[in-house]
Amino acid sequence: MPKQKLTPLALAVATAFALNAHTARAGEEAPVALPTPPKQQGQTVVTADNLDGEMNVILHAKGNVVLTRDDQKVESDWLDYYQAKNRVKAGDQFRMTRGSDVITGTTLDYNVDDYSGTGMNPVFSMSKQNPPAAKSAPVKPVTMRGDGSQLDFQGQNQYKIYGSRMTTCDPGDDAWYLKSASTDLDYNSGVGVAHNAWMQFYGVPILYTPWLDFPLNGNRKSGLLTPTFKTGTSGTELSLPYYWNIAPNYDATITPHFNDKHGNMLAGEFRYLEPSYSGSIYTEQLPNDKVTDTSRYAWSVRHQQNFGHGLTFGLDYNQVSDNNYFTDFGDQVAIASNVNLNREAWLNYALNWQGGSGNLTLRTQHYQNLTINPAPTDIPYARMPQLTFNANQALPSGFSANLVTDLTRFDHPTLQTGDRFVAYPSVSWNFDRSWGFIRPKIGVNYTEYNLNAFQGNPQGTLSRTLPIFSTDAGLYFDRDAQFLGRDHLMTLEPRLFYVNIPNKDQSKLPNFDTSVNDFNFAQLFTENRFSGYDRINGANEITTALTSRFIDQSNGLERLRIAIGKRYYFSQQDISLAGTPSQVTDTGNDWLVGVGGDMSKSVRLDSSYEYNPTLNATQRYNVQLRYNPEPGKVASIRYRYGIYELQDDNGNYGPLRQVDVAAQWPIAKRWYAIGRYNYSLIQQRPIEQLAGFEYNDGCWSARFYSQRYVTDLTTTKNAIFFQLELKGLGALGNGNLQDTLRLAIPGYTKTNEQ
Repeated sequence: MPKQKLTPLALAVATAFALNAHTARAGEEAPVALPTPPKQQGQTVVTADNLDGEMNVILHAKGNVVLTRDDQKVESDWLDYYQAKNRVKAGDQFRMTRGSDVITGTTLDYNVDDYSGTGMNPVFSMSKQNPPAAKSAPVKPVTMRGDGSQLDFQGQNQYKIYGSRMTTCDPGDDAWYLKSASTDLDYNSGVGVAHNAWMQFYGVPILYTPWLDFPLNGNRKSGLLTPTFKTGTSGTELSLPYYWNIAPNYDATITPHFNDKHGNMLAGEFRYLEPSYSGSIYTEQLPNDKVTDTSRYAWSVRHQQNFGHGLTFGLDYNQVSDNNYFTDFGDQVAIASNVNLNREAWLNYALNWQGGSGNLTLRTQHYQNLTINPAPTDIPYARMPQLTFNANQALPSGFSANLVTDLTRFDHPTLQTGDRFVAYPSVSWNFDRSWGFIRPKIGVNYTEYNLNAFQGNPQGTLSRTLPIFSTDAGLYFDRDAQFLGRDHLMTLEPRLFYVNIPNKDQSKLPNFDTSVNDFNFAQLFTENRFSGYDRINGANEITTALTSRFIDQSNGLERLRIAIGKRYYFSQQDISLAGTPSQVTDTGNDWLVGVGGDMSKSVRLDSSYEYNPTLNATQRYNVQLRYNPEPGKVASIRYRYGIYELQDDNGNYGPLRQVDVAAQWPIAKRWYAIGRYNYSLIQQRPIEQLAGFEYNDGCWSARFYSQRYVTDLTTTKNAIFFQLELKGLGALGNGNLQDTLRLAIPGYTKTNEQ
């Protein structure tokens, strides 16, 4: 068929290429476009101002050219379409749309069948998102945009860009970009790879890497993670973690640390997850510490396994090379929480039967104590081993039978050792209604000790038998009320708790694992003010409490909660615990008052107060007021007062007077100040100081702060942190920085997540 010159019209070209022509008479206007047949899947459609060509060979299109096929669309000044190959050549300018991807450039050579080809001088914007997993929230896709010298289409959702320059900033904002010799973007696997790449921040190169891969969606992938930089008392350190996605249920992170003060350290973590077991193995290895001239290390192993039929196993093992390890290499949280490193393994068997259930547990547990020059009482007893059996059985009419048993071998390098057996059977009745409840309980606690010879005392046996009776009862009242000009539900909740336990001398019994519970509202309604089984307080007492709440009926918020409670003693208790001040254990006639709630949309109050009428003195109180009108704008102040408070993890008590002020607050457009000041009025020195700034540009954010905190009675530690976070690529800096700020500043939020 000879070529034909066609007047302007719209033309549909299907796979069986057909030309529909209409010739305009001289001097007449161009006819209206011919109707386009309904489009089918896999069909190519071309429209243009001018079309001519040769049947089944080539179609030439000029002027406002548009080619569409499925999710592909090409717009250009001119276009040649080769029917047999389903190939397109286009220029002088083209615009291609593939799903949510948009690419513009000068010339295009492209195969619409296999999504392959080449575009010159491309400018692109790409945004893909994998379907969210079941029950997971959809993730907002991140748009990658940029330009290059050439773009190769390598299949559906796959690209290779030469001389690329890319960013995830909004159009018109090129605060940072990744410039590389070539970049592969594979949205099918969700991975991008840049070769010979420079990270540039406001045109200044800040990081070079010969190879860098990064996620294009939320899926896990192997590759380098963001580096960490910190400096302070422990030296200046740079760490560069590498994440290895071994399999869907296995991964590892390998992190070299370069520290100018201590030397080079290598850390590694391996995690695994199987249907019947899971766990992790973590280690840090420093072959030669330049400060101590010793090898230093840390190990942590955690494992949980389900053998089926109710049988489970667990392991938690932790060890460091020396007592100063966390002081040198840990942060404030690590130092405070790792005085005794747990080493524990257990085997548990769960039983179920008609109307009842039980648990049989075998456990071994000991600790690595990190106290410098510890006293004997600083080192916890080891359980070598411990066997417990707990069970309950439902009985008619709301009754139930309960049993608690514990057989433990206690071991210690310098203190009294021996075996302890505890059996505590009880019967309770639970009567619950919408207007109130009553829960009486009666039982007998039998404890027997088989003690080894110690300090001249021969091996011997001691025992203690104590009947225990308690009753817990409460009522619920409510009515509609006005509070702060709004409709509220006002409640009144009186509660009584009675306990009777004979007062029995226990001074000759050892103390393997007992301490004094904190005196608070929860402890008011317990049988024993001691934890563990070595001490059981004598009791003939009744606790009275009254709680009132104002609940906003429009949103369910507890606007105000007022609670008052007091324990009345019908006989004097004289059970004490060696090494614990009497002011801590003798809380006999103390009143407890608590006030809290969301006073308004922005103001939150929490407070508690303890008063001893016998001494006519306040025992302790704390009050915190927090103002949080919107995310990124929060300020709080807290005051803590106590006559005898636990000062540290070594069981030291003393007076407490502390003021704690913290805030995150905007100070200028995009600028936020962050800070905390925790001051001890007794020691007359700060416990923790933190100050810094945050900047949120939208496309990037930065955080800088310094921190100084007390590690022991004579030592403080300093640290400086910096973090640069680029939108869509994560953070360049300390990965735990947000956790530190959230602990220091109640209500802290990341400004770039608002």
